[in-house]
This record gives sequence, structure tokens and C-alpha cells, in this order.
Amino acid sequence: MKVIFPGSFDPPTNGHLNVIERASRVFDEVEVVIGDNGEKTNLFSAEERKEFLEEITADIDNVKVAVTDSLIVDYAQKVGAKVMLRGVRALTDFGYEFELAMMNKSLYPEIEIMFMPTDPKYFVIRSSSVNELARMHGRVKGLVPPCVEEALKKKFKYPGA
Repeated sequence: MKVIFPGSFDPPTNGHLNVIERASRVFDEVEVVIGDNGEKTNLFSAEERKEFLEEITADIDNVKVAVTDSLIVDYAQKVGAKVMLRGVRALTDFGYEFELAMMNKSLYPEIEIMFMPTDPKYFVIRSSSVNELARMHGRVKGLVPPCVEEALKKKFKYPGA
């Protein structure tokens, strides 16, 4: 069975990778789908985020990465996905994700939405927090994969980067 795992992934974190790795053991095919919303300001372009995700999932045979600028349910229908996976960290995430799930379910009743919590060691990692930490030249090692860490250091001109 194929599952899509949508998100902005700006940038991809070790929490995202944790969910992807675990989903790859449950589903036959995992398609990580980067939402490219032209109205939203992202730190990294959709193509950069795609490159990060392709690099960090290269050793997982049943994972592929795609970009869409359409509604995620339209994308799911287009690729024939019947399951959408949403990662959650805490109760506040669940409330937001549940509302999105109900909206998506009303738009595409055939889709099933599953929630997967990250492992506890990743509960505090949010892309927005990582970006803010990097902006202040803080230590992001262990929060993001090495390729993302290097890109953040270059983007925010870390001393010696």
C-alpha cells in the first residue's frame, strides 16, 4: 500500500526522517510530498528541500520525494494514494492536524488519514525553531541531517562555514 507524507519540510528535520523511516517499514511505498505554496515564504526553495529529502532518504528503497503546488488531496487522487500520513509531536500538533485531516477527508472521502508520533527524542524539534536557532548561529547538530546542517550554516553565514 502507498502512503503520502505531505509537509513543507522547511527544512527537513531528524523528526521528519524518523517518521519517514518508520513509515517505510509499514507501507510498501512512501511518497514524501513537499508542498510548494507560492504565498508562503520559505527559507529553502522547493527544489532545495527536495534535494535534501532525496539525499537523506537515498538508502530507503521504498521512499520517493515529490513536489506539488496543488491541494494535497488533489495530489493524492492524481497519484492514487489512499492513505495520508501526518506526523505529530504533541497534543497541540494533534489538534491542528486533526482539523486538517477532517478538511482533507471532506474534500477526498476515500482517503484515510493516519497519525504517527515522532519518537520522544524528537518531540521538541520544529522546523521553525531550527530556522530561528540557525539564524542566531546556534547549534543545530542532531536536530537536522548533516546536509541540512551544512546548508543552514551557509545560509546564515556561520563563522568558519
